[in-house]
Amino acid sequence: HVQLVESGGGSVQVGGSLRLSCVASGLTDGFRFDSRCIGWFRQAPGKAREGVAAIYTGADNTFYADSVKGRFTISADNAGDTLYLQMDNLEPEDTGMYFCAADALAGIQDPPSHFSHWGHGTQVTVS
Repeated sequence: HVQLVESGGGSVQVGGSLRLSCVASGLTDGFRFDSRCIGWFRQAPGKAREGVAAIYTGADNTFYADSVKGRFTISADNAGDTLYLQMDNLEPEDTGMYFCAADALAGIQDPPSHFSHWGHGTQVTVS
C-alpha cells in the first residue's frame, strides 16, 4: 500500500526557513506519483487540520493557502517520488504538525477529508 514519510521539520526562529520532504513508496499502477494530487497539511494544537499547499504532479497546477502565499513553495520530484515544501520567512503562526497527503481522485483545493493516504507528520516550531 501507499506509504508517505515526511522529514525536515524542526525548531526555527521567526524569519527562518525549513524544507520539508515527503517520500512516497508502495506505489502501484493505480497510484502513480507523477499524475496525482499530493499536498501538505498542518495542524496546530487545538485547531483543525488545514491545507497549506498542494500540487498536481502531472501538470503545473498548484494551490497555496492565503496565509503562506509568497513564503512557501511546493514542488515535486517525480523521478524520486518525493514532494517538497520550501518554507521561508516563517512566522509563529506556522507552528504545527505538517502532514503529507495524497489521493488518486482529490483536487488541489480539496479538504483533508478527501485525501486517503497520510504520513505521520513532522513537527515545525517557530518562535
